Amino acid sequence: MGANSSKKLAAKCSFLSKDEQLIVSNSFKLASKNSEKIKEDELTKIWGSQMDARFLQYLNNYLFGMGEQKQSTVDLERFAELFVFCTRGTVDEKIKVLLTSLGKNESECNEIPYLLVKEYVESIVASYMKIQKLSNNRQYKSWFSRGCFTLPQNIQRLAESLTYELATGENLDKKSLELWLQGSTLLGQLLLFVSMYLFGISHKEKGGIPSNEKTGQAPDEHVSSVNEKERDRSLIPFCRGLDLMPSYPSILDLNQIVFINSNLPQQYQLEWRFLFSSEIHGESFSTLIGRIVNQGPSVLIVEEKNGYMFGGFAPGNWELNPKFFGDDSSFLFTLAPRMRIFPSTGYNQNFQYLNLHQQTLPNGMAMGGQHGYCGLWIDSEYGQGQSSPSCTTYQGYQQLSSAKEFTFRHLEVWGIGQPPPTPQEKGERVQGVAGTTGFSVLDGNSEEKVMLQLAGKTMHSQGLREPQEAD
Repeated sequence: MGANSSKKLAAKCSFLSKDEQLIVSNSFKLASKNSEKIKEDELTKIWGSQMDARFLQYLNNYLFGMGEQKQSTVDLERFAELFVFCTRGTVDEKIKVLLTSLGKNESECNEIPYLLVKEYVESIVASYMKIQKLSNNRQYKSWFSRGCFTLPQNIQRLAESLTYELATGENLDKKSLELWLQGSTLLGQLLLFVSMYLFGISHKEKGGIPSNEKTGQAPDEHVSSVNEKERDRSLIPFCRGLDLMPSYPSILDLNQIVFINSNLPQQYQLEWRFLFSSEIHGESFSTLIGRIVNQGPSVLIVEEKNGYMFGGFAPGNWELNPKFFGDDSSFLFTLAPRMRIFPSTGYNQNFQYLNLHQQTLPNGMAMGGQHGYCGLWIDSEYGQGQSSPSCTTYQGYQQLSSAKEFTFRHLEVWGIGQPPPTPQEKGERVQGVAGTTGFSVLDGNSEEKVMLQLAGKTMHSQGLREPQEAD
């Protein structure tokens, strides 16, 4: 069957869009070797090295069947059906893929072991991470080149975090699976990315532009546009700020980054900016403050000495303030020994607090709760922290640390999105001495401002500017 024949067959699959017809027909042509059927061993040769071995088996189970029902070949319609169900299928269609992949049928949908579902999800996460390494896109390289890797235990933790709501009993019914899949946005994104990659490997990407594997010519513009869209769904943000550090000793791995990033507001998912690391900048609370104030929204990550990892997303611009501030897009999270997200309850507005050198107010950094009972507290006595057993600011909250009082060995902060503009960037002019106007170095250097405050200087020094000479 030639290329035109496969395109004509794909066109007969009424459930495929024009863009999808191109992707599926090209993929089918490659796997079937221009015939009307795909053999399992031929598909395994193409997909086998591209994904986790367990997920390959699950997909083969769906396409070719199992046991007495197993078939030696699969036609284009079944092949196209798998593509559609995995990339934009309804909840029922995704349940069908899950059940069939696990060797179950509709009559057995009330007897699905939780551990089987968990392993199915883990195989998707593992495939996603393997494909990231194989595709080696700019987002992946920006982290991997700085020493940020993928650890097997964090693949398992991410998969567990995506399924823990199901772990209420040994067996699952269809209703619980439906409710779970409806709320599993991240799982859907991972499955979409993996599926688009597998069905699109009849094209290789060269310098970010897909080209035909055999001819080296650019494919149809529809295929290019689809590939561009899927690259935007990589879920890994671009890492900035580590250009001068050949090997950055990050405590994060890519699974943890994907977990945090997928829960951020969408406008903050494209880029992370390195702000602070105790490994690089030293163990100093004043240095920490100087590095993070006026840098916009941020992600804070803490690692305890016993290995617990946790942190929070701070949407507010960090500033020295006697009151709590921030907004309800804030959340806390844990990364180890398990991954969990605790979003805002809306019960109160106690999202962020930062203060120092105060006699009547607590000195340190807080997220959630109230003084003495914070969801996350980093004391101005660097290395000491606290996580309260309860916190009304965040939904489903559980104590982040192994004990209420903890000692941490590592702290790092990442800026999310673009920092706020400086007065110079906004084109503002500042009132100076004797009514003159002009810019001061203090206008655009928040770190120096903070250091003056930490040294006990008042901000009246903002007015100590050299008067401008008359034109």
